[in-house]
Amino acid sequence: MSTDKLKLAVFISGGGTNLQALIDACKKPDFPAEISVVVSNIPNVYGLVRAQQAGIECSTVDHTSYATREAFEEAIENAMSWHDIDLICLAGFMRILTPSFIGRWKNKIINTHPALLPKFGGPGMYGENVHKAVLEAGETESGCTIHYVIPEVDKGEIIVQRRVPVMAGDTPSLLAGRVLLQEHIAYPEAVRKIALEKKGLS
Repeated sequence: MSTDKLKLAVFISGGGTNLQALIDACKKPDFPAEISVVVSNIPNVYGLVRAQQAGIECSTVDHTSYATREAFEEAIENAMSWHDIDLICLAGFMRILTPSFIGRWKNKIINTHPALLPKFGGPGMYGENVHKAVLEAGETESGCTIHYVIPEVDKGEIIVQRRVPVMAGDTPSLLAGRVLLQEHIAYPEAVRKIALEKKGLS
């Protein structure tokens, strides 16, 4: 692995389409980051297959095997300990991290949210719940936000946002599909921005 690239740990809980977007971006010679390890809290998800196909080390840390969130997070840290990780990317990771973990990785964890924060964020605002809320509110546009993770859910500094129109006849699943396509663009864009800032090239 190149030493001048930002080293990423990607946390997943499912199929890993945002992981795939990052894998594809990292294949480009001029992309300033690379994925060192993929961590899933759920065994046998397709995102792990994506990582294996790309030749990326992956680790399953099943949260149901640990009595406390702290013990679970200690196991995650152990999974990353062989890698000099610069940035943790939460890509469909369906666990809320403790303030203690976030504090140890201050300004080094980012997440994607399927709405234009600060709207439609916070506890309970995930997946289809978000898109349903957007439609029920009569919004004319939605989108995605890549943001830093702080202990307050969905309140961290915004890095990148991309917008999509809300269309007549939209359902939560139709809107989700359009937003997800933008997430696949926004996530690599955010990682590139952070990497260049780290190098003082922004």
